[in-house]
Amino acid sequence: MKRRKSFGWIFLASVFFLTALGIGVVLQHVLAPPPIYQLRIRADLGTWVLLISNVVLLGGLGILAGLWWTRRLLWESLARAQQEYARAKHRFIYRLDHEVRKHLAVLRAQIASLSDVAEEGSLETAQADMLAQVERLDRLLSQLRELAELKEREMERLPVDVVSLLQQLMETIRAYPEYARRQVRLMLPQAPWPLPPLWGDRDLLFQAFFNLLDNAIKFTRAGDWIEIRAFEDGRSVVIEVADTGCAIDPQDLPHIFEELYRGSNARGREGSGLGLALVKAVLEHHDGMVSVRSRAGQGTFFTIRFPSAS
Repeated sequence: MKRRKSFGWIFLASVFFLTALGIGVVLQHVLAPPPIYQLRIRADLGTWVLLISNVVLLGGLGILAGLWWTRRLLWESLARAQQEYARAKHRFIYRLDHEVRKHLAVLRAQIASLSDVAEEGSLETAQADMLAQVERLDRLLSQLRELAELKEREMERLPVDVVSLLQQLMETIRAYPEYARRQVRLMLPQAPWPLPPLWGDRDLLFQAFFNLLDNAIKFTRAGDWIEIRAFEDGRSVVIEVADTGCAIDPQDLPHIFEELYRGSNARGREGSGLGLALVKAVLEHHDGMVSVRSRAGQGTFFTIRFPSAS
């Protein structure tokens, strides 16, 4: 109540002051109208120095306040980035531990049953199974080393013909037994001009496209369609890898490019969870972008966008 009363008095005083000021201006205008309205301010040197000093002081305080606020925002952003990095590192170590332990557990069980296997006369089969587990571990570590080296290496910057690269990819994938059971199609523009080249490392680009196509084959069944489409969009080259296989769970979509991440639909399938992480790393080296869309019962397609070299 006291606050309302005080605000009321202030409002009334303001109205009275403005009204009086208005009446005074009107009377002055009526009684002695000057030809030109002028506002003259007279002050000595000390007053001007004091006034300018106050203006400079207030401006400096405003700048300091802005710098302090900017520094605070930067520190908060840095703290969030450090926390996210720590969480990502923890997830990576946990997944790596899980993958290695999984293969070691199989090897341990196979070694423990060697005596029984020897009596049954199937020692060669057991040895082959153990060798396969060792090869999976070796492949996992090799891919991890390749991914780490990719983030540090200097990349070649040469024009890469997209058409010949994708045609070479199709020739390579035809050697896969699963290829014959899928409907795989490469769609390239025929008119009015060919695709412009990409600027980068041909071997790395081939590996990225191969990983996407291999991923599509892995998550499709016999008779499913896989399409590789390439086209020009403004000053960008776009490559899409689409399939009619099993969709990606919506909860997995934000994480599929993380190292060693394996979604719910990857259980029981061969893989290390590093293929898409390598794709993302290669694209970042080429100033490219990758996005993915997936619909249950329909399929998935990845879209890659590169700046063209032309």
